[in-house]
Amino acid sequence: MILDIIVAFLLIVGALFFLVAAIGTARFPDLYTRMHTATKGSAFAAVLMMLAVAVFFADFWVAFEVLLIIIFLFLTAPVAGHMLGRAGHILNTPLFEGTILDELRKAREEGTLDHEHDGDDTPYCG
Repeated sequence: MILDIIVAFLLIVGALFFLVAAIGTARFPDLYTRMHTATKGSAFAAVLMMLAVAVFFADFWVAFEVLLIIIFLFLTAPVAGHMLGRAGHILNTPLFEGTILDELRKAREEGTLDHEHDGDDTPYCG
């Protein structure tokens, strides 16, 4: 009985996080803030739902698989979000008008992105 309540709670809260992530993806003003909601909110929602699966089945191997899925989500979602944001920035996707600071653009203009050189001394031009 109590496990059913915990499972229902985790599923409902996970669904609410998915809903908030979807609303944020639709309503936020630019690629970067939309990408943030898509990666952070949905990854956390998926973790809550996976925890509900682990609690519902109450089996060691299911819990182990859920743990592996959670680790995979926490490793891949931020990297994917970062790569999408980086690609958007390189393609000069416009920022929200209210954006105050763009450190990556400043570093690209100054040529201080050493890790993006292809082996010679030419600064990265994006």
